[in-house]
Amino acid sequence: MKKKFKFKQDSSSIMLRSFMFLITVIILISGIITVIAVGNQLMETSQKSASGIIKSLKKTDIDGNDDWKNWRATNALDTSTSHVFVHNMRKDANTKYYYSPDTRNLLKIKPKKIPLIKNLYYRHDMGFLYYATGHARGIDYKLWVSLDAQFETLVRVVMVMIVILLLTVIISPLYIQLVANRLTNSLTKLTKSAEASSSSHMLRHASQLPVPASPTEVTNLATSFDRLLTHLYEQSEKEKTFISNAAHELRTPIATIRTHAQLIERRGKEHPEVIDKSVGYINEESHQMANLVDELLTLTRADRTSLDLKEFDLSKSLLVIKDKMAPLLKQQLTTDISEQITVKAHKESVEQIIINLLSNAGKYSDPTSEIKLSVKKLNDHVVVQVADQGNGISAEDGSHIFERFYRSSEIRGSTSGTGLGLAIAKQLADLNHAQLSFEANQPQGTIFSLTF
Repeated sequence: MKKKFKFKQDSSSIMLRSFMFLITVIILISGIITVIAVGNQLMETSQKSASGIIKSLKKTDIDGNDDWKNWRATNALDTSTSHVFVHNMRKDANTKYYYSPDTRNLLKIKPKKIPLIKNLYYRHDMGFLYYATGHARGIDYKLWVSLDAQFETLVRVVMVMIVILLLTVIISPLYIQLVANRLTNSLTKLTKSAEASSSSHMLRHASQLPVPASPTEVTNLATSFDRLLTHLYEQSEKEKTFISNAAHELRTPIATIRTHAQLIERRGKEHPEVIDKSVGYINEESHQMANLVDELLTLTRADRTSLDLKEFDLSKSLLVIKDKMAPLLKQQLTTDISEQITVKAHKESVEQIIINLLSNAGKYSDPTSEIKLSVKKLNDHVVVQVADQGNGISAEDGSHIFERFYRSSEIRGSTSGTGLGLAIAKQLADLNHAQLSFEANQPQGTIFSLTF
């Protein structure tokens, strides 16, 4: 018990540390992205402001003192944060240089360029500066805009992000611990119930686990476990039924073989005429057993495999099947097969489905009747049909027709078979992502359809 408790505590602490680290990283990254975004926005605002001042200077065309004074008077330039230097390079200019207040002082010590960021400079006594230039009609314009206000805004954003990060680091462990306790308590109860079910041979009955009302995640998990247990129970019951049916089907031919073997042993010498007859029964029943074993193996493989689906010419395959099956059927086999119809499926298994359907139609149809094999394309679907003129399938039998070992009471004992042919066909159809269905044929008989 101590070991289990320690494991639980270790798991909770590991989960807590993982969550803490994850949340811290997320907030840190979010903070960095926010700071970069705000800084970029402030830079863009400064750029637009500087571009506006440069455009204003270009439009004024400062070519003399009057132009400079007029621009200074009409422009709302904040000389405490912006510094303008105008260099008139015209030959006829009386004044070559114009300075806004404190610009001379700025130019005495050249600001240093900040790497990687365009037009950003720094001077230790003036802080960060945004630099912009312009040229028009022989006059150069240079502008430096102080970014102290923007930098203070950015510092405030950084401080807010730090406070949020600290609060998250303090509060998150408490909240995560609370959530972890809710989850682990419910999971512990669920684990104990699952262990109890396992130790009591849960597959002997459809065991149900207690489903907690909260939290939702554990409720969903418990519900999923219940579905899994129910599925396992149903699968176990199916396997038991399958084994029971297989044993029953094998018991009859084995009993017949043993009976005739004993008959030969007891009376073979005195009555040689019974040997041929008994050997015939033994041969027939052994074939029946071999067919049953082959079909059981086919079903087992189909239950545990997936097929490699490839494009192939279905029309060509059906023609080959027609040539193969026509001599084996007592009925007349007719076809209606369009050329070059292709499907994406597993060729060998599709051919096995069609052969099973044709064999089935041959078993349960009058020898003088007709069996029709056809394929047609309907919109985006390809439909293969096997139509017979037998007695048809009753509504009662229809709901069980694809079940393993199911055989109608009317034909059981009168027609040889294992009751696995249609079950195999249905399983292979599912593996090919196709639909196997049936309907009544008019005026009598059945039509089986394989739809891709």
